[in-house]
Amino acid sequence: MELPKRFEQKIKMVESGCWQWQGSLVAQGYGRFAKEYAHRYAYKALVGPIPEGLTIDHLCRSRGCVNPAHLEVVTRGENVLRGEGPAAKAARKTHCPKGHEYAGENLYVNPRTGYRLCQSCQRNAENREARNARVKSWRERNPEKFKAQGERAYAKRKAVA
Repeated sequence: MELPKRFEQKIKMVESGCWQWQGSLVAQGYGRFAKEYAHRYAYKALVGPIPEGLTIDHLCRSRGCVNPAHLEVVTRGENVLRGEGPAAKAARKTHCPKGHEYAGENLYVNPRTGYRLCQSCQRNAENREARNARVKSWRERNPEKFKAQGERAYAKRKAVA
């Protein structure tokens, strides 16, 4: 099958090899033709049917491109991970914000949400919480010692200044 002349008239060939759609576009930048996305129409016409449950990924990352050589059939999850959205960026991270590697014993994946957590940072947070709880408990049991300790620290800071 080939593309109808009406479709071909709405394509602009660009240097990158993209066939940039010049017809109507939806808000996300995808072309529309004959009540469907133009890139899906072009793929079906020039390559073949899109299997049930799969979607089209723009390998060129240009949503307005309808060149079948730039289109690939993939799962929705694969398409999301290849993109530049928050989920894709998070999935590409190999280390936590503190620099610990997301691997082996240091990696925990929350079974409910799928979020990855750094075990080292989690242990450090738990240790901080436990220490803070011990200090709070000591303060409550020893209010006079706590007050005296605070006064000594204040006097020391004042002497240095």
